[in-house]
Amino acid sequence: MKPLNKSSQKLYIVRLIAAFTPVLVLISTALTGCARNTEPISRTGFYFDTVIQITLYDTEDTTILDGCFALAEKYENLFSATKEGSDVWKINHAGGETVTVSEETVKLLIWAADYANTTEGRIDPTIRPVSELWDFGSEGDAHVPEDAVIKEALTHVSYENIRFGAAPSDETGESVYRTVTLTDKEAAVDLGFIAKGYIADRMKEYLLAHDVKSACISLGGNVLAVGEKPDGSPFRIGIQKPFAETGTALTTVEIRDTSVVTSGIYERCFYEDNVLYHHVLDTATGYPVDNELAGVTIICPSSAKADALSTACLCLGMEEGQKLLDAEKDVAYLLVTRDGVMYRSGNFPAN
Repeated sequence: MKPLNKSSQKLYIVRLIAAFTPVLVLISTALTGCARNTEPISRTGFYFDTVIQITLYDTEDTTILDGCFALAEKYENLFSATKEGSDVWKINHAGGETVTVSEETVKLLIWAADYANTTEGRIDPTIRPVSELWDFGSEGDAHVPEDAVIKEALTHVSYENIRFGAAPSDETGESVYRTVTLTDKEAAVDLGFIAKGYIADRMKEYLLAHDVKSACISLGGNVLAVGEKPDGSPFRIGIQKPFAETGTALTTVEIRDTSVVTSGIYERCFYEDNVLYHHVLDTATGYPVDNELAGVTIICPSSAKADALSTACLCLGMEEGQKLLDAEKDVAYLLVTRDGVMYRSGNFPAN
């Protein structure tokens, strides 16, 4: 891996952040001023406890934005662990009973379980019994849970507790995976490490189906570029410097038609007795992961894949995380240590 020189370039930065944003927000910069016949149209909303902004550069049809945010609402109603009545909420409140959900919910749960298997459980969609104890979303009320309570919650964390079953498809009537059973009635699932990336990918598919060829989708720490800017230049994305003032760029990347996702330990966190506690939890201990990494940025065509890999790498640490990422041929990465040293893969674009 090659260390990067820190950039001193000043940027005009648009930061998209909400109080409960679960991952580092990437910063979309220099996206205006293109030679074009239409003005960009943009809309911002709040879903999944994060700010979503979608900007279209080659159309003025606002109904396309309507469709994008209809997708955001649809997927919040499927994947949110906190929204009463969502598919995930139903699974978590079924007391171990079998629940019939959408095909997409099962699909995403299977993907999440696959990543759990690949990392030997270092990331796990059943971490929710533990993550609920920490309450990182609270304003000033977060505290370290009692150790005994954490240990008890950990006994309910295992992706192997998830069972999938078949039921008729709503669309075709054919038998497909549509049921979920948690064999431990105290278990609960959370798709936070992959859901936003999945939603970004579906939004891109929607935009392409509506002949949009130049757009930028931002969901918290997930930025997905559709094509390039109308003048043929790339989108320029700034990456927030860990533990620095909001809007301070660590470095920038230029991308076309791909996704940039960052996960970090410094957005949803608190200090107690001068110790930092952050939201990326170790499935072995129930406490925040404790290794040299502060942030991981992934560039990959699939935003869902980038989402999962960035969190997985944070959990695995530098050495194991690098091995995981190096095995993926379509992935470029930037790793940032707690002391500010940056390492990049050979294919990570220089700023």
